[in-house]
Amino acid sequence: MNHPTVKRYLPWVVATALFMEQLDSTIVNTAIPAMAASLHATPLSLKAVVASYILSLAVCIPVSGWMADRYGTRRVFSIAVIIFTLSSILCGLAVNVPMLIAARILQGMGAAMMLPVGKLAIIRTFPKSELLMAMNFVIIPALIGPLLGPTVGGLIVHWLSWREIFFINVPVGLAALYLIHRHMPDYRGDTPRPLDFIGLALFGSGAALLSWLLEIFGEHEIGMTPAIILLLISLSLLVAYGWHANHTAYPLLRLTLFRVRTFRVAVVGGFVTRLGVGGLPFLLPLLYQLGLGLPAWQSGLLMMPTAAAAMGMKLLSGPILRRYGYRRVLILNTVMMGLTISFFSLVDAATPMALIVVLGLAQGFFNSLQFSSMNSMAYADIETSDSSMASTISSSLQQMSLSFGLACGSLITSGYLGGLPQTDHLAVTNALHYAFLTLGGLTILSSLSFWTLHSRDGESVSKGNLQDMQ
Repeated sequence: MNHPTVKRYLPWVVATALFMEQLDSTIVNTAIPAMAASLHATPLSLKAVVASYILSLAVCIPVSGWMADRYGTRRVFSIAVIIFTLSSILCGLAVNVPMLIAARILQGMGAAMMLPVGKLAIIRTFPKSELLMAMNFVIIPALIGPLLGPTVGGLIVHWLSWREIFFINVPVGLAALYLIHRHMPDYRGDTPRPLDFIGLALFGSGAALLSWLLEIFGEHEIGMTPAIILLLISLSLLVAYGWHANHTAYPLLRLTLFRVRTFRVAVVGGFVTRLGVGGLPFLLPLLYQLGLGLPAWQSGLLMMPTAAAAMGMKLLSGPILRRYGYRRVLILNTVMMGLTISFFSLVDAATPMALIVVLGLAQGFFNSLQFSSMNSMAYADIETSDSSMASTISSSLQQMSLSFGLACGSLITSGYLGGLPQTDHLAVTNALHYAFLTLGGLTILSSLSFWTLHSRDGESVSKGNLQDMQ
């Protein structure tokens, strides 16, 4: 393929797939109460529909890097879109919660291959001096998903059925397949490596067990002693993977990359930061619909300012990072994110809609700058030969943190709710308020991880764009 043509169209290829993925996840969040009523389950217990998808991503993403190196980015990306589209149809046909969860797991497997492989293609195509601009260009069209998702989902749930929300992926998936066939480059690994089955078993089972434990513990379906035993088993599996990775020639995830400071801070610091914000897409629709008593379509409209501000920030993140540097931006912006999350604890039925909109705009603004900064800085000092592994590790921990954040958000809310019924809207609102304060405080504490950065860290990405802008 012609390289300038690839650089022109590749961001659109990746953005189309991300649009489909983001549209799906945000629509599902808005439709959770309607799903719960239809399938005779409580809204908080239905978090498994969201958590199973994120968990499937976390477990399957590590294999995607190996598959891309072995079979090529174009083939793997195509298969991923096909799986995602077909599983979306199965989700829409689900007749009970277990069937819906099973289809969501399959859907997560498809998304697991899309996310890191698309990111890998961007990293391999664009030099570091153009990487921030390229990634932001990819994210801007993808953010149309969250912009449309809550509103479209709310309208569909209000006028039709929650089942129709999954069928929207079909035309988008077909469009993505056409673009992949025409414009997706076919990158492969420089040296083929065997798949680390032992590492996959250790890491996958450890991550899955830990997320599952958080989920069922929030439902109080397990005693304290079994919970502690399972927690120790899951942590032991992850520690065993760490030992295994340091004693094998071709580990599933090469942990030596964490010796690179910018990569380590972006990925590990980002993991802790995402714990605080991971529960928001699930908790905010609950606040709006159960706490404020709004219908699904109005709840969806209140999610739009966040996505709109996020799109606008993508245009400003480059100049901001060039002027102030990654260290200063990440420290201050993380604190602002935490404060914004905490302010949602003040939202109740008497809060003017204008203030809720302003709060949503602030959340989208700070979240967008945070993720642009962390995602681009991670590759500032990574060699091209390590880009596949770096993309895989980054995507894996990113999805794990969102899964844990979702589980923690629901767990904290359930803890504050105590034994009160979820039909008690005042009790649910108070529990959500305390949960927002707790998650906000956790996010503010995560800013400490960015103090270890140096003032000039990441300049190969942020300063490199200066020449391109002139």
